[in-house]
Amino acid sequence: MSKAKLLVVEDDPNLGDILQEYLNMKGYETTLCKDGEEGWTNFKKDKFDLAILDIMMPKKDGFTLGKDIKKIQDDLPIIYLTAKNMKDDVIEGLKIGADDYITKPFSMEELLLRIGAILRRTQKPDGQPAALKNYQMGDLLLHYDEQMLEGPDGKHKLTSKENELIRLLASELNKPVSRSHALKQIWGDDSYFNARSMDVYLSKVRKLLKADPKVQIITLHGEGFKMVVSEG
Repeated sequence: MSKAKLLVVEDDPNLGDILQEYLNMKGYETTLCKDGEEGWTNFKKDKFDLAILDIMMPKKDGFTLGKDIKKIQDDLPIIYLTAKNMKDDVIEGLKIGADDYITKPFSMEELLLRIGAILRRTQKPDGQPAALKNYQMGDLLLHYDEQMLEGPDGKHKLTSKENELIRLLASELNKPVSRSHALKQIWGDDSYFNARSMDVYLSKVRKLLKADPKVQIITLHGEGFKMVVSEG
């Protein structure tokens, strides 16, 4: 399997150099950029498996860079680095579609574990075919292999997590799915950050399902949720 390529955008030269040296030593191919504009330029020139973005940067901050990246490659995993442990930052990162969030100072070992966990969820081993299956939910059809939801209002391109969340619920149609099971299946673990992330994606998926009023996601308090299709 080829080396995973990481885009690291960090304006602190000392931390940036340490990150690049450490991640390269651990077997990753790392491109280091000193500000958001340089990160944006390199992102457009190459294909990456994961991005690590500092939030507070000159020229283009990490959130702005993340939004620009997601417009072009919405399934690229992003880990945000920040010196501030602020709730507003976490929420903003979730809205953009962050996969993880780590507050400075942090240990390199912790960052390495988080990178590995994300890449195991998002990368398929060489030669392993993608799962090809469609899921029918009322008048909605999930084209899982294409990450596309088709309904009465047309086709909608899905992010990787929207796609996985709809697939999980559709495969257990009218059956309860626990929060813990969904988190471990799609996010890898049931940490607080991932739980908040899932809530954001559940809200997005519910809006997509409104194209067919017969299809709903019902919250089961203390248990989880389930997708139901009513008669009509």
